[in-house]
Amino acid sequence: MSADKRQPFFLIAGPCAIENRETVMQTAETLKRVCSDLGIDLYFKSSFDKANRTSLSERGVGMDEGLRILREVKEQFALPVLTDVHESWQCEPVAEVADVLQIPAFLCRQTDLLQAAARTGRVVNVKKGQFMAPWDMRGVVQKIRAVQQEGAANLWLTERGSSFGYGRLVVDMTSLVEMRKLGCPVVFDATHAVQQPGSGTGVTGGNREMVVPLACAAAAVGIDGLFLEVHPEPEKAISDAANQLKLADIGAVLQRVAAVACLQKEQCQAR
Repeated sequence: MSADKRQPFFLIAGPCAIENRETVMQTAETLKRVCSDLGIDLYFKSSFDKANRTSLSERGVGMDEGLRILREVKEQFALPVLTDVHESWQCEPVAEVADVLQIPAFLCRQTDLLQAAARTGRVVNVKKGQFMAPWDMRGVVQKIRAVQQEGAANLWLTERGSSFGYGRLVVDMTSLVEMRKLGCPVVFDATHAVQQPGSGTGVTGGNREMVVPLACAAAAVGIDGLFLEVHPEPEKAISDAANQLKLADIGAVLQRVAAVACLQKEQCQAR
């Protein structure tokens, strides 16, 4: 799907990692209420395994428990859910619960993984690698379309910044325009875009203050979806503590970004 005239964008949001049932359910309940008030379609996101960590540290609750919790979110809040897959064999069991299978940026060129996800018939959200130019995602699209019966409607492409030297990511907003040329809905991942990897401490850093400015900039360019990781207490999160948004702030954040997105859509429709 893509954002339509009735909403500024669809939202992918939730805690970075599934740490426990309580945090997930609290976050899902709040996000559902806020998005309902704002008329924004929500895909609840959380990862059962953070396999691409800087160091050997907590990774989450694992696939079996993670899928059980995500299924509970679907049933209790009537929300579609999204989660990461890291290996080809995970795609089928994860697709029994998840509505969207997400391919992490570091794995976006893994042909077997991409095609296994596509064969499930679920929507596939591929994050552009930090090491790739936007036009090079054409190969990703071709790999998925080769086996995906539903075509491009079941494929999203997500921008999350590009590596720039050591410890910094830079967002080139023209990447959103370039990837849209590939015929897929485009998503902007505002929280991973402010990561500061390779800090030398063994923990990925980040700059939470820059999430909203970047999200507004992306909305001004034009996006179909917005990706935000949120947590009731980000400083206590086991993953991405420095860049996740505070759950209590999500309503104000979405209102601000949605205002920019709506203005952009109005201008485009007037042309």
